Amino acid sequence: QVQLVESGGGLVQAGGSLRLSCVASVRGYNSHAMGWFRQVPGKEREFVAAISWSRTSTYYSDPVKGRFTISRDNAKNTVYLQMNSLKAEDTAVYYCAAGNSPNYGMKKAVKAREYDYWGQGTQVTVSS
Repeated sequence: QVQLVESGGGLVQAGGSLRLSCVASVRGYNSHAMGWFRQVPGKEREFVAAISWSRTSTYYSDPVKGRFTISRDNAKNTVYLQMNSLKAEDTAVYYCAAGNSPNYGMKKAVKAREYDYWGQGTQVTVSS
């Protein structure tokens, strides 16, 4: 069983930055591909970014490419999402998720149903 706890959300002005963290409280976390998704009320959960356990593969959605960076520190059981040049449309609840295998190809990484474990979410609000 994997437990995920996100932190780092908050209120920021457009153009600003935030760094989200997700700590996994379980042994064996290092073998999971990890992803970040976001959701606004009334819409489906949207893929943001994903990273393989070895950090050799990373994927980003088009709206965040070039502005967000996903990374992980397996020694700390933590995955990060550095968000720069934030826009009002980035406002959402951000969720961390753990997959069921070490590496996901792009087709699998973008699908919420491919992830077995989810955190409780952290709110990010960008004021324009």
